Amino acid sequence: MNLLYLKYAVEVAKTSSITKAAENLYMGQPNLSRAIRELEENLGIEIFIRSSKGITPTPQGEEFLEYARSILAQVDAVEKRYREKQPSGIGFSISVPRASYISCAFTDFVEKLDAEQSMEIMYKETNAMRAVQNILESNYKLGIVRYLSVYDRQFRDLLAEKGLVGELIWEFKHEVLISEHSPLAEKETYLPQDLSPLIEIAHGDPFVPSVPVSEVRREELSGQVNRRIFVFERGSQFDLLSRLPDAFMFVSPVPERLLKKHGLVLRACAVEQKKYRDLLIFKKDYKFSETDLCFIDELMKYKRMLS
Repeated sequence: MNLLYLKYAVEVAKTSSITKAAENLYMGQPNLSRAIRELEENLGIEIFIRSSKGITPTPQGEEFLEYARSILAQVDAVEKRYREKQPSGIGFSISVPRASYISCAFTDFVEKLDAEQSMEIMYKETNAMRAVQNILESNYKLGIVRYLSVYDRQFRDLLAEKGLVGELIWEFKHEVLISEHSPLAEKETYLPQDLSPLIEIAHGDPFVPSVPVSEVRREELSGQVNRRIFVFERGSQFDLLSRLPDAFMFVSPVPERLLKKHGLVLRACAVEQKKYRDLLIFKKDYKFSETDLCFIDELMKYKRMLS
């Protein structure tokens, strides 16, 4: 039996709602409904009664849910027992947005580690939703989420609900990253209409709690262009920008060494731009290790250098 399906059923029972359970589980409502149907078919019972008032367990469903909660509690106990046995050496894990200043800070951080010690380091570039998930479900210790400042309440509410803390690293305005051969490179600043003939490079998986992806994309993307390339990692964006003079990308400030390496330049908008926030997240009861503090120190060095 799929343990995830047990988790799904318990969450539906907890919320009495497929919609709310799907939101808490970071999955689509149709996928959750399908999973519950498959679970009921495999067991040969009806777990939930669906009505206009919501979802409630059947008598057989209540019995099944007791077993499901017991099984999940035992799985959690086993994972906790062995995860708490920390391996010797250096351990570090973080999920981050696809940001150049963060990757440069991470590289400098790793370079300063004791090469003689054993180490296990996890560095994952992803979106805000998966950064939260990785802390809650995949034993990552730290995360960084990036979002438009206007969505601060949604993210603060989500973190509080999940028992996470968020500490502000940086609030900044996006700049445009372009090839040094771009027609925009000749200007000190740009206007939004200057982007209309260009191709926008953008990350294709934005996330804001309780806000439709379509609305988030409208906020994130330039309204001036009709040609876009969506990418889901950071490496290819540099290749595209350096080889396509008519391409651009909205980014956080980029260290000079990367600009020179890829033949790129940054340009700020001549009119007021939206502000973004990078928030360091972690569990409420988590205590920073010396290794964590070393990484945070490198991160803040880059913030000071680029501010």
